[in-house]
Amino acid sequence: MKKQKIHAIRNIGIIAHIDAGKTTVTERILYYTGKSHKMGEVHDGEAVMDWMPDEQERGITITSAVTTCHWKDCDIQLIDTPGHVDFTIEVERSLRVLDGAIGVFCAVGGVEPQSETVWRQADKYHVPKIAFINKMDRIGADFERVVDMMKSRLHAVPLVLQIPVGSEESFRGVIDLVHMKQILWDDDSLGATFIHEDISTEYLESARSHRETLMEMLAETDDQIMEAYLSESPVEPDVLLEAIRKATIGLKLVPVLCGSALKNKGVQPLLDAIVQFLPSPADIPPIKGVHPQTGEPVECPPMDKAPLAALIFKVSMAEGRKLSFIRIYSGKIRAGDDVFNPSRNKKEKLSRILQMHANKRERIEESGAGSIVGVMGLKESSTGETLCQPSHPILLEKMEFYEPVISLAIEPSTHSDQEKLDLVLEKFLAEDPTLRVKEDENTGQKILSGMGELHLEIIISRMQREFNTSVHVGKPQVVYRETIEKEASATAVFDREVAGQRHYAEVCISLKPLPRGTGNRFVSVAPEDKIPVQFIKFIENGVMESLESGALMGYPVVDIEASLTDGVSRESQGTELAYKVSASMACKEALSKGAPYLLDPIMDVEILVPDLFMGEVIADLNSRGGKIEAIEPKIGVQSIRASVPLARMFGYSTAIRSASQGRGTFTMQFSHFDRI
Repeated sequence: MKKQKIHAIRNIGIIAHIDAGKTTVTERILYYTGKSHKMGEVHDGEAVMDWMPDEQERGITITSAVTTCHWKDCDIQLIDTPGHVDFTIEVERSLRVLDGAIGVFCAVGGVEPQSETVWRQADKYHVPKIAFINKMDRIGADFERVVDMMKSRLHAVPLVLQIPVGSEESFRGVIDLVHMKQILWDDDSLGATFIHEDISTEYLESARSHRETLMEMLAETDDQIMEAYLSESPVEPDVLLEAIRKATIGLKLVPVLCGSALKNKGVQPLLDAIVQFLPSPADIPPIKGVHPQTGEPVECPPMDKAPLAALIFKVSMAEGRKLSFIRIYSGKIRAGDDVFNPSRNKKEKLSRILQMHANKRERIEESGAGSIVGVMGLKESSTGETLCQPSHPILLEKMEFYEPVISLAIEPSTHSDQEKLDLVLEKFLAEDPTLRVKEDENTGQKILSGMGELHLEIIISRMQREFNTSVHVGKPQVVYRETIEKEASATAVFDREVAGQRHYAEVCISLKPLPRGTGNRFVSVAPEDKIPVQFIKFIENGVMESLESGALMGYPVVDIEASLTDGVSRESQGTELAYKVSASMACKEALSKGAPYLLDPIMDVEILVPDLFMGEVIADLNSRGGKIEAIEPKIGVQSIRASVPLARMFGYSTAIRSASQGRGTFTMQFSHFDRI
């Protein structure tokens, strides 16, 4: 493979709500860049990027797939991410390593709930974005409405670069407002050929009005355009393109394009926009990390000559072997190199480096700064960890993972399944940081916890398909949290002889509830003459460990301040063990005295339902303890936003179908924990 200069690399992701057309856009990009020679369709189960059997059957993206294609002297390293809320972690970890993103919006649905979530995730990592308004050929498509929704829901500043020629069934192409030309596609060539021509008379006034707005918005970000705008002198397209690029990379504006990926219209200008407006690894500030020993900040310049700094953002089990996806921020790697993982203080060997194309891969000998590649040979390193050189250790910022909200009890079907189950679960846990497995002490069952019903359903399906391991599944259970209603305190004494040594400690712990969402904290107000300072951290450890399992049902305890108020120490008998255990005992007793209660996971739900069935759907939500937040009219349907306890939402997909004769749809995502 030819080594590409870092300025000619674009690391981008495609993000959107489920069914906005991300995978279809990706398939068209692969076709027009010559990476694939046939357009795979999601509805036929033939999309290149949706290669898992579960993805093909369900017509949805489950895992983020990586590929590389070539357009106008640039290498575009592309990640197609899932749109379903249960797989949000796939989007999160992709955005962590990407330099730019394309937000795909449905021209009918507009900005939908999961679009907001992924957009906020991109904002969190300061990722520059382009918006592509897809499905302009659909009945009810409304370009201007989607642009307005981007302002109101995403608080974005959309810069309209194209307006549609025609709409719904008559959608034929787009008007390029930078060059003031009309682009029309030829249906006979599968969209591969298109013509630039002068703007039709019927669209000329609208194009001039939008062009005026474009110039106004760019003038606010660029002095040269401001001067030209005020003096009413013409501005060359190249000057405009450079200003748009600067404003996009500076996160000031979001260029907006439109088209219909399924009808093969609008994809080539989108590819041009990726190359023209989204940053290369050299255009963004160098990523910073810290020295693992000294904690001093370390900068990673995006150069091959610099010391190695790479982040593992995903682990996949490919044919039983561990495949790690890494983003190289600085330095370069070669097959056979030794690398260092500072998180585990371990050296690892890179046996192979792979250029990825969905589930296909090509071996390469080396890879440099700015690249996203797969590597094999890493035995112990996992998602979110850093790879570097032993002589230049660096720790990049870790990735945050979501806590699971739903659990299933699973049991192996046969004796042979029992032998395989632990090994299979270990592989899934290595792949998916949002998955948890624990054993129930009372029943001996394995409890599998994840982000939603679909998430767990896919895991169970993959167990059977990929590992031939069959399990019996119990009913879904909600993962609660616990807290206390009132202040409480308790004193505990630990006085015991262990291995010939006397261990003694007496500790008094006071607990008080905090406002919802505050988290747990520990403070010490005990007199220094009562408890030696060196034991305070062991008392804190004991308290924090005991808060991991509550007094009611053993769920984690949240939103509590634990205070060390008093204690007794004995010369030569006070030990780390004694203080830690007595603190834990005192905390457990105080928890049971503090009127503990459960906190339910509350979900944000958006339901789209025709007007005719509104009454039934709202009545059903009320019966589930739901709280209606807003009702907005959309084309042909009403959008109902509500917050509902997760425990009442099991089987809701069946309920909404029967209440709306199969015409209602809903999306649900975790919001917060609260008392019902």
